[in-house]
Amino acid sequence: MKTNPLSHDATRTGSTPADLKHAILENLYYAQVKFPAVATSNDRYMALAHTVRDRVVRHAMDTFETYYRTAARTVCYLSAEYLLGPHLGNNLINLGLYDQAREAVAELGLNFDDLLDQEEEPGLGNGGLGRLAACFLDSLATLQIPTIGYGIRYEFGIFDQAIRDGWQVELTDKWLRFGNPWEIYRPEITVPVGFGGHTRNYTDAAGRYRVEWVPERVVLGVAYDTPILGYKVGTANMLRLWQAQAVESFDFQAFNVGDYERAVNEKVKSENITKVLYPNDEPLQGKALRLQQQYFFVACSLRDMARIHAQRSADLSGFHKKYAAQLNDTHPAIAVAELMRLLVDEYAMGWDQAWDVTRQTFAYTNHTLLPEALEAWSLELFGRLLPRHLEIIFEINRRWLDRVRTAYPNDTGRVERLSIIDERGGKSVRMANLATVGSHSVNGVSALHSRLLTESVLKDFANFEPEKFQNVTNGVTPRRFMVLANPPLAVLITKAIGDGWPADLEQLRKLEPLTNDAAFRSEWRAVKRKAKERLAARIATRTGIATDPDALFDIQAKRFHEYKRQHLNVLHIIGQYLRVKDQPGVDIVPRVFVFAGKAAPGYFMAKLIIKLIHSVADVVNTDPDVRGRLRVVFSPDFNVQSAQTIYPGADLSEQISTAGKEASGTGNMKFALNGALTIGTLDGANVEIRDLVGAENFFTFGLTTEQVGARLIAGYRPAAELEKNEGLRRIIDRIADGTFSDGNRELFRPLCDNLIYSDPFLVLADYASYVECQDKVSAAYADPDAWARKSILNVARMGWFSSDRSIREYCTRIWHANAVKPDSRTTADHAN
Repeated sequence: MKTNPLSHDATRTGSTPADLKHAILENLYYAQVKFPAVATSNDRYMALAHTVRDRVVRHAMDTFETYYRTAARTVCYLSAEYLLGPHLGNNLINLGLYDQAREAVAELGLNFDDLLDQEEEPGLGNGGLGRLAACFLDSLATLQIPTIGYGIRYEFGIFDQAIRDGWQVELTDKWLRFGNPWEIYRPEITVPVGFGGHTRNYTDAAGRYRVEWVPERVVLGVAYDTPILGYKVGTANMLRLWQAQAVESFDFQAFNVGDYERAVNEKVKSENITKVLYPNDEPLQGKALRLQQQYFFVACSLRDMARIHAQRSADLSGFHKKYAAQLNDTHPAIAVAELMRLLVDEYAMGWDQAWDVTRQTFAYTNHTLLPEALEAWSLELFGRLLPRHLEIIFEINRRWLDRVRTAYPNDTGRVERLSIIDERGGKSVRMANLATVGSHSVNGVSALHSRLLTESVLKDFANFEPEKFQNVTNGVTPRRFMVLANPPLAVLITKAIGDGWPADLEQLRKLEPLTNDAAFRSEWRAVKRKAKERLAARIATRTGIATDPDALFDIQAKRFHEYKRQHLNVLHIIGQYLRVKDQPGVDIVPRVFVFAGKAAPGYFMAKLIIKLIHSVADVVNTDPDVRGRLRVVFSPDFNVQSAQTIYPGADLSEQISTAGKEASGTGNMKFALNGALTIGTLDGANVEIRDLVGAENFFTFGLTTEQVGARLIAGYRPAAELEKNEGLRRIIDRIADGTFSDGNRELFRPLCDNLIYSDPFLVLADYASYVECQDKVSAAYADPDAWARKSILNVARMGWFSSDRSIREYCTRIWHANAVKPDSRTTADHAN
């Protein structure tokens, strides 16, 4: 049945400021049940959000019907994290209604920016992995690729970060406390998901050997859908997140005998699965919950895919023709075993055929070279939670190793390394190995990372199946991180080269000739100054620290980890401070050092580095000898929304990880696209950024990946770096002697000892090169016109790093998926 009852209703679909103004008032009245005089800030935001959602839904319904009618091949992006950012501004940009909405809100006497700030950000990711997934969904919709994103609807997202006495404190992220106007609850779409129990062997009516899994407990997965709109194309794909619920939420029998706790126990136990984004995985129960989360969303998603497939055919032999499923890191890798279980146990497909379908369905993106970050689950835990899946993995592994032994007879070491099961010590299931074996394609996320992947953690797999491995360098969406985040820059670029660049970022190349235009360089500097003023205002509001927008804004904004080396940055700051103390009249380029990012709650060393930053800031910012020439700032609670102010305000982007440790990075791209110059090692996507923007427009320092490896093999002795560098030794001494901790010599002892006696990420080895490079930065910044030229060239040459380019590569080389344009003339009330 085709219906489009509101196709001519301007309240739902109109695009003029008058239409939007009327719709906001209608939604305030009918959706929020408030009249203007008593409406709260949240009521007003919700009224505007529902107004925008109506227009998004119009496109979503057109899209869903087209996909249903054409039985389109569909990309299914499986990710345990989506760091989406606020929806309101992004949807207005993609609808092309941003200016109209601002005008409508102003006519109502409201502040548009205040309404944007009112939105609670869905913190459904820890960092780069989840933000990449969100960028990819944006690009998939913009390129009109039929897509379903699958993930988890965490009740509480990544923690809100507060700072107390310089220490990170984690607060609950109650992102749903006022409701979520962007999602659509689908109570009719539920999936039973089993855990524990045992398996039973039997022979079916056709005489075939079969296995049945008899779970100990079952929870329900319930779907919540969020339309993800493309940029000015009319396509809205679907993000489907799963929430866990109890099959029976209330035990009347227990209640009737007075056991009130047991009456609701199953509800609490079931809902815990999607209660919070990744608990710390140190205690056993944390590991068990994390594995439950991963299997839960994968099981729900594959069942849902089978349900949609059955709308056309109950025969799943063509499952891989309908779907291209991407595993975003190892978190969804259990999907390999789950799809085999569905096909073999529930659809009675033969093993060989099921394995062929499974391998052709899945592709795997690896996101890390750190061995400790490659997930492995103990056999005891895995078998207790998922007994049938462990049996299936054993059989997959047996057949796989038969192939390996045939190719490499008598090579037991290679067999052990290629095995899905780690037989050493406490035996475990290696999820990266499972994902690699069970996928038809494996890719890294930068050219360097992909090469190192085939030379290190997955070397044996790459040697055995080299045709499976390839690279797709990450990208970011310019819609959010340029058009929305930096309107003055977007306006300037559009005035210069036209308005086609947000959908075709390579058009930024047209800016290159303008580096020779003095008037354009002046406008460029004015735009950057405005962005820095906006960031300075945010810093003052959040921290109380005044900063000078004319100073060099030197920013490191990313998750805190030792390999990302925020402490290297701090050592340089202390060195600059000691220089000023020694020579109060020294002529230095004024700098504002800004840090932002969160440390994992259980990561002591990362949290200690945050404390050190605050301790150094307390001393530097209050020392009269400094006279404001140096400012150290920590911007708390870094998230997508705050990033939209931080990236545009940067002059210098700190990308200083140990070479060979960062898979790609995307913050480096966001800073550069907003006109920041980069100081960085040849790590991750830095290598490709430097190649494209030009080495003369990139401040390179530090050991290369090969040199890092050679130093470690030769026996790296960090104390030797202190022996040959008196300035560095003095800096470590000042940290250790309590200069920055009110005389407390114990506070930073763990950090100092780590650097002196271990230094696993070669901070001290790269220090001298880093300081020399920072001197070059200061010299370059002293010439504002030359700096502006470099800034313009950085932006002009960064078009390749659009996530649109990444998605085109996935579609062409891995997914074999094509664009499908929705028919906007009709809408159906059926959606997948």
